[in-house]
Amino acid sequence: MSKNIVVLISGSGSNLQAIIDASESNYPGKVVGVISNIEGAYGLTRAENAGIANQTLSHKSFDSREDYDAALIETIDAYKPDVVVLAGFMRILTAGFVQHYQGRLLNIHPSLLPKYQGLNTHQRALDAGDKEHGVSVHFVTEELDGGPVVLQAKVPVFDGDEAQDLAARVHQQEHRIYPLVVKWFCEERLKMIGEQAQLDGQVLPQSGYANED
Repeated sequence: MSKNIVVLISGSGSNLQAIIDASESNYPGKVVGVISNIEGAYGLTRAENAGIANQTLSHKSFDSREDYDAALIETIDAYKPDVVVLAGFMRILTAGFVQHYQGRLLNIHPSLLPKYQGLNTHQRALDAGDKEHGVSVHFVTEELDGGPVVLQAKVPVFDGDEAQDLAARVHQQEHRIYPLVVKWFCEERLKMIGEQAQLDGQVLPQSGYANED
């Protein structure tokens, strides 16, 4: 039985596209709705091109974060989602929103968590002189970028790299691992139990699943 995936975006939606592409063949989930908080975000065009229902719910139309998130919950739940996927959704979510989707809310973050929570991760990795950088897919909890990690992918940092060089390298890995993690969830292999991520009944370590084959 295919699972319903709802994807939240704010921008170009390249990770949305990776999930759409993956779901076109022998995939246990289907993207049934795409919601953006930004009018005209290119990710909405990607959804339109794939024949997926899509809409804008602008945060600017609401007086408070709580009011916006309440309306967002109502909008998402109309799609009857099994999993809600944050793909470049540039909003800090309220505790009420996170609790409503506890255990079925996934995010991708461009760093090797717990390093560099928040913004400007590529520049921060360069400033720190890191030799490797990467990306993490994690369950969302009330702590910003702090939920249990499911899977990470690493990229090398080369001498002379600038932030955009790292970003391009990280993006390639994002498009590889995010559809895979969503697939695990849709297959009911991946679960969040308490504050831990479990794959096939095994608790995952802090850095997530260790074997990327």
